[in-house]
Amino acid sequence: MINSIGVVGAGTMGNGIAQTAARAGLSVAMHDVSDELIALGVSTIGKSLQRDVDKQRLTWEDKGGIISRIKTTTDLADLRSAEFVVEAVTENLAVKSDLFRRLDKIVAPTVILASNTSSISITKLAAVTSRPDRFIGMHFMNPVPVMKLVEIIRGVATSDQTSAATRELAEAMGKTAVEVSDSPGFISNRVLMPMINEAVFALYEGVGSPEAIDQIMKLGMNHPMGPLQLADFIGLDVCLAIMNVLYDGFDDSKYRPCPLLKKYVDAGWLGRKSGRGFYQY
Repeated sequence: MINSIGVVGAGTMGNGIAQTAARAGLSVAMHDVSDELIALGVSTIGKSLQRDVDKQRLTWEDKGGIISRIKTTTDLADLRSAEFVVEAVTENLAVKSDLFRRLDKIVAPTVILASNTSSISITKLAAVTSRPDRFIGMHFMNPVPVMKLVEIIRGVATSDQTSAATRELAEAMGKTAVEVSDSPGFISNRVLMPMINEAVFALYEGVGSPEAIDQIMKLGMNHPMGPLQLADFIGLDVCLAIMNVLYDGFDDSKYRPCPLLKKYVDAGWLGRKSGRGFYQY
């Protein structure tokens, strides 16, 4: 049984993973490259837990205990004692590959390395390490403390033992683990992102306003959030990066990113995190 994990990245996904793991009783070491990013991550965790305290789903004592189980660091070497490490850094192959090369030299040979990537090949990331059999995809959904699904992605060399241990960890964190094979976008984003991209094309071609497109999908398809609103929530830069992975991976024009999506990203209109996307915030 895994009792301690390292989380690389204190952003939206990383701090959510750290919070969820600590709430499940695990010891967590959360890393990021600066004290400012770590402070922001810790603040986000505190606010999230406080909402549960306010709704009487958590006591003050429980909140304090959860936070006390999360240690923070800007030194990657401080993760050497972790029994399992998951990265949640920017969705970029070069950045992730460099990180895993470094982690591979720091942590014990028996430690499983996992990526929270939403689309990048697990097989390709595993190949930069000396432990492709102990490398796996562990794709959490946003917001991590709320969403139940964890997509478990096996690379071509991932062992049965690694998959079983990762599933056990996900379930210990209160998640439902669903295993898929390594393929561009896996299942979640192979289905979701083309839908979002098609909604952007509908806007681009003047078929409807953002409000109309989202309302039709919410009321007609019973989606809790419209595709353009969801894109703003995810981040348009992330959506574009995933579409590019699908487009390059399948070499199929049906995955071509909409020019309007590219334009908004070029403009810095990335959604909620920048204050403007398909909507203004």
